[in-house]
Amino acid sequence: MVDMRVGVEDPRAQDVLDVQTAHLAFAREHTPPEDVHALTPTALSAGTLTVYGARDADGQLLAIGALQQLDPEHAELKSMHTRASARGQGVGRTLLQHLLAVAAESGYARVSLETGTMAAFAPARALYTAAGFAPCPPFGGYWDSPSSVCMTIRLR
Repeated sequence: MVDMRVGVEDPRAQDVLDVQTAHLAFAREHTPPEDVHALTPTALSAGTLTVYGARDADGQLLAIGALQQLDPEHAELKSMHTRASARGQGVGRTLLQHLLAVAAESGYARVSLETGTMAAFAPARALYTAAGFAPCPPFGGYWDSPSSVCMTIRLR
C-alpha cells in the first residue's frame, strides 16, 4: 500500500490535466466512439463537479476522481483514473473510499457511475463491485449499450 493523501484538486493543474488526458485516451482506445463518456479536460474544469486526487508522500499525483451532483440526493462518480504506474497498490480503492465518504457527508443517498463492459474495464468493475456498487438502469444522459454498464450504491 502506497503512503498517500487524498484531497480536492484544481482541475486546471497540469498534473490533473495529464491524468484526465490519459483517462480520455484510455476510454477512446477501448470504447466505440459513440459510447465514450469520459470528460474532456475542459469539461473537467467546468465547475460543475469537484475533483479529488490521491498524491504520494512526494506530492506526485497518482489518481483522480470527481463527484458531480445529479440532484440533492444523487451524485455521479466521474473521471476515476489511476496512473498505470500506480495500479495494483490500493490507490483506486483508497480514492474511491474517500469519494464515497465525501458523498455520504454531503448528504447524498446514492452514488452512481458509468463504465465500460470491455475487458480493459474489468479491474474498474471489480473495484466498484467490491465497494458495494451494483448494476443499475442507465441514468442521466446514459443509454442502454453493450459497451457500457451503469452501477450504483446506496449510502443510506
